[in-house]
Amino acid sequence: MSEIKKLAGQTLWYGVPTIASRFLGYLMNLSLPLFFAQPATTADLTQIYAIIPFLNVLFTYGLETAYFRFSKEEDPNKLYSTLSIALLGTTFLFTGILWFFSGHILQWANLQSHPEFINWMIGILFFDTLSTLAFAKLRQENRPKKYAAVRLSSVLVNLITVLLFIGWIPYQVQQNSNTWLTIFTNNNIGIGYYLIGNLAGSILTFLLLFNEFRKISIQFSVPLFKKVMEYSYPLIIVGMGGMVNDMLSRLIYQHVVDLPVEEAKHELGIFGNIYRLAVLITILIQAFRMAAEPFFFKQKGEENAQKVYARVMKFFVIACCFMFLFISLFIEVFGWFFMAINKPLWVQGLQVVPLLALGNIFLGVYYNLSIWYKLTDKNNYGAMITVAGALITIGLNVLLIPSLHYLGAAMATFLCYLFMMVVSYYMGQQHYPVPYATKKLSAYLAIVLVMYGMQKAILYFFPHLWLGILIGFIFIALFSWLVVWAEEKEFAKLFRKAN
Repeated sequence: MSEIKKLAGQTLWYGVPTIASRFLGYLMNLSLPLFFAQPATTADLTQIYAIIPFLNVLFTYGLETAYFRFSKEEDPNKLYSTLSIALLGTTFLFTGILWFFSGHILQWANLQSHPEFINWMIGILFFDTLSTLAFAKLRQENRPKKYAAVRLSSVLVNLITVLLFIGWIPYQVQQNSNTWLTIFTNNNIGIGYYLIGNLAGSILTFLLLFNEFRKISIQFSVPLFKKVMEYSYPLIIVGMGGMVNDMLSRLIYQHVVDLPVEEAKHELGIFGNIYRLAVLITILIQAFRMAAEPFFFKQKGEENAQKVYARVMKFFVIACCFMFLFISLFIEVFGWFFMAINKPLWVQGLQVVPLLALGNIFLGVYYNLSIWYKLTDKNNYGAMITVAGALITIGLNVLLIPSLHYLGAAMATFLCYLFMMVVSYYMGQQHYPVPYATKKLSAYLAIVLVMYGMQKAILYFFPHLWLGILIGFIFIALFSWLVVWAEEKEFAKLFRKAN
């Protein structure tokens, strides 16, 4: 069986639960306009979910990647126990620090109207962090069924909680104001039930992984931990830089936009929700990374490993191109949906979604390219690239948001990821050459951009929803034919090996 098919199999087992959980999460996010008419209502939630990824990086400090890196050359039980004990200790430490400074976080993030959000956020971080290495162990030991069951159970609990307390119970109270269910609607929690659902899912995950925690033995190797930290500490910078690039626009939006507080919250709520449309591509990226990271480390040292990495990149970019076409060619459908549910305010800003989507493709390519510094233990270079990207993000957001609003934030994201992708490619070719099909992949990206431009040009003169949908399906079909034609030998090779 070819290496690509092995990766596809791992993506199926480990990626599908991620796709399902992320997709359900996005469905919940996209359903918020059904329950909350004003975008400003969701601004505080957007702020919390912009803070959490930053803290996740600090709480886990690169131990997951380090676990995959050293699992082949160190005793698995000693490695797992050492890293788990370290993670347990630092989780309690970081949690205590967050509790102590929670008041300052409330003031900085303008969350004084919802102080309970910080408490629930800390709980989510606590349980999610403790589950990090247990999930990594399941992936390393090829135990996909339990991995899938735990992931899906968690997101289902989250989904049920949200639908129950934000959807069904308010509807019942609206029908009968004397029902006992009013105790759930008269507590001013409102959209906070979204965080409560997330916390419930995180606690369930922790409980379902209890057997993995029981395998932790009381052995902590100081030399091993030092060795791991020498490898992983630059990954903290990489992770933090990545979060700055991904989340900063939503974190600082209401602080730098030249608007009154309530209007700033209004725009932040809109931007947070349109951003979720663009990062549908991250569903693919997240699923791919779950399977690819351990795969890349296992391939290290194998014959023709670089060629395998190049083929993986090609299929990844092709998949991203299809995702971009789906998002950009049917953006009017999302606008129609928001208008149909009488939420015209949510249509504002949809024009920047394709730009954000393309930026996220560049991010996905960068994740593929990042293998060169992870495999060669040169994580410092990765840290330097992400710090440079973060500086670009900070500068452009501060410069562009006050005048261009949504478009300025989208441009900052796009240019940052473009810079990181290009720099990582050229540095990688110097330190760990991989024969990527650069011209062909660039052509694929150019073609989907031309298709998007052609559709928008036609709709400018003939603005009909049905026409846009028809053109979208035609272009996706044409691109599918083009890929099959251009990759005929590649597909034939895969099918021949399958038989």
